[in-house]
Amino acid sequence: MQALALLLLAGLARAAIPNAMLRGMPSLPKLPVTERTITSPNGTALPPITTVYYFDQLIDHNNPDLGTFQQRYWMNWEFYEPGGPIILMTPGEADADGYEAYTTNETINGLIAQQQNGAAVLIEHRFFGYSNPYDNLTSQSLALLTIQQAIDDLEYFANTADLPMPGGDAVKPDQAPWVLIGGSYSGALTGWTMVNKPGLFWAAYASSAVVEAITDYYGYFTPIREYMPQNCSSDVEAVIAYLDGMYAANDTAGIQTLKEAFGLGDVVHVNDFASALQYNLFEWQSLQPDVGPGAMFFEFCDALEVKNGVNAGPEGWGLENAIYSWGNFWNTTFYNYVCGYEDAETCIGTYDTSQSYWTDVAVNDPNRSWFWMVCNQVGWFQVGPPEGQPAIVSRILQPIYDERQCVNMFPQAFAYPPQPTTIQTDMMYAGWNMNVQRLFFANGLRDPWREATVSADGLNKPNTISMPIYEGDGFHCSDMIVENGIVDSTIAVVQEAALMYMKEWLAEWKPSK
Repeated sequence: MQALALLLLAGLARAAIPNAMLRGMPSLPKLPVTERTITSPNGTALPPITTVYYFDQLIDHNNPDLGTFQQRYWMNWEFYEPGGPIILMTPGEADADGYEAYTTNETINGLIAQQQNGAAVLIEHRFFGYSNPYDNLTSQSLALLTIQQAIDDLEYFANTADLPMPGGDAVKPDQAPWVLIGGSYSGALTGWTMVNKPGLFWAAYASSAVVEAITDYYGYFTPIREYMPQNCSSDVEAVIAYLDGMYAANDTAGIQTLKEAFGLGDVVHVNDFASALQYNLFEWQSLQPDVGPGAMFFEFCDALEVKNGVNAGPEGWGLENAIYSWGNFWNTTFYNYVCGYEDAETCIGTYDTSQSYWTDVAVNDPNRSWFWMVCNQVGWFQVGPPEGQPAIVSRILQPIYDERQCVNMFPQAFAYPPQPTTIQTDMMYAGWNMNVQRLFFANGLRDPWREATVSADGLNKPNTISMPIYEGDGFHCSDMIVENGIVDSTIAVVQEAALMYMKEWLAEWKPSK
């Protein structure tokens, strides 16, 4: 998929991501964990929400004889009263440490728990963080990292976990209503679980849920191009068209001159250079409604479009200025932000398979685990668009660029570039065609992952009472965070609708024994 602009810190931390494929990883935004004393409704002091609990999860749901591994989870029952729902979420493709705030009423999870007197649980996804069946991330171990195993994990946890709160051994799905929540990939996992395990979770909330697996995912850049400043997109398009034109004409000298303008003359392969130009655009994914003009994405556009205090018109300043300004921004600001002290080829190149980035199999490497899922089942390769569509990303970048890196990462598994089984994934879990009861979809117009959600352009999926689809003006998973609803009234509408539906749906639940 492409890389973690959200989860990586800046500077040297980003140097560990030589390829774009992980810079736009569909991750949940993190929230700081507020240190405070929490109590139950009867005034009993509760453990800090950062307290880690462990669940004996099956290594392989198809072969229980293999035994179990320790799956980490966190829990907050400050609002819980007997009979209330259990709100379950996995942060998906990340180390779950630092996501504990998703058990509080700073998020939609906690708002539902507060409204319904429920308890909120956060569980770490298998093969991410420290929830690993094995002590390595080799392709042999990762064979057990599949969508189905992740879904089965949620089922097994719900049916067998004895939760640490009082009465936590008597809240199985037939004794209490369970609500599954997710955002981004974990939002898709929420939808896929509702399809695959009907009746297990009484209700669900899926934010920015990328339910449709897509190999050739050029649509990632569509909302960015639509909502970024138009003068900025005009100038970016001009530079990209110039690069693609030289590539088509085999003008290696011209391409080298362009690379040098960006301080990337040492990048050997033109597709790696084209990929580096995506990096600025991936900064869009870290935006939220309360992010101001100092964000890296807007610094980038200001560098291109503000000249002597004057903003360019919608057509931008033109190609010559765009090359100079964009290149200067890379040289003075962005290179250090991305590469730190590494040389350009080491930082950005994807052809040296001896780099530790490709060979290190230590656990708690979300990049590697996510790469496995991308290469095998979901694709979402963020590439250039077809001819005839506006391009803010080079058409030099096609799925084979990312598929080749699957071989770099997992040479034992792939003898040649694999094609992800996206068609099978969408058939098995319904993708855009899913139609299940009591599943609330929340999406954002400015979300770069919008085109893989049920709010994709042209899909026109109906908003129904049984499966509501709401879309605010937000970015990626904006609706999951309470503060964003305070900043943006369109997001508040989404959040209020979700609370209304959850209240109605949970009122209908009856125990089965």
